[in-house]
Amino acid sequence: MPALVEQQGGAADGLTRPVELDRGRDYGFFNHGVDIFAANAFAVPSGLPAGSLHDLLSLFLDKTHGKGGILHVVNHIGGSSTIANPDIPVTVVSYSPNV
Repeated sequence: MPALVEQQGGAADGLTRPVELDRGRDYGFFNHGVDIFAANAFAVPSGLPAGSLHDLLSLFLDKTHGKGGILHVVNHIGGSSTIANPDIPVTVVSYSPNV
């Protein structure tokens, strides 16, 4: 995952320089028989300028053994990648924090 991303502990609000993330990808692989859900594939600072992130996606991989999933692509924006939509990329083409 890109250094910008901090999945556990919230968004990386301590960033002090502009960062652009282009074509970010995240996938969930939860195959231990337990429904584990992550709120977001990517968590970014709340003050990130609109249009700083492009072509993000999240993907649920194993429809046979998988459980749980990822509920949003970035900061509660974008759809979920779960057993309901395996092997289908869930995308955010351009992130705007004020959606």
